[in-house]
Amino acid sequence: MAKIESRLKALGLVLPPAFAPPPGVVLPFVNVRVIGNRAILAGHGPQSPEGPLAKPFGKVGRELTLDQGYIAAKLTALSMLGYLQRTLGDLDRVTHWVRIFGMVNSAPGFVQQPAVINGCSDLILELWGPEAGAHARSAVGMAELPFGMPVEIEGEVLISG
Repeated sequence: MAKIESRLKALGLVLPPAFAPPPGVVLPFVNVRVIGNRAILAGHGPQSPEGPLAKPFGKVGRELTLDQGYIAAKLTALSMLGYLQRTLGDLDRVTHWVRIFGMVNSAPGFVQQPAVINGCSDLILELWGPEAGAHARSAVGMAELPFGMPVEIEGEVLISG
């Protein structure tokens, strides 16, 4: 079994299937774009293990607590990893995480966006370690996010083969 897949299994984590947008919604882009030794990940939201967007929806600091936002960011990381695995065939092809751009659907006055996006960063570092998992990052607040998601995250990785 592949190294990253083994770590996911040991943590009891499951990668969700591809996201099916709501009826009538067209998403005219790819979720992972491979160019040379880079894979660029489009914005992803938190998915449940079965595939739909994970609840709760709404703004962190109003409908969601900081801890719920953190969990949403972790579920978003799993969505990103699912797409990477389907695109690359093996998560062990990811040699380095380059950057993460995290957006938090924030209530007015909520200023703990970095702590929310740590849900994604912490999982990446746990799976890839401090060298390959180290990444540049931004964590910003947004007035709204698609479908009422609490978090949306995009990223970029270096890949082998």
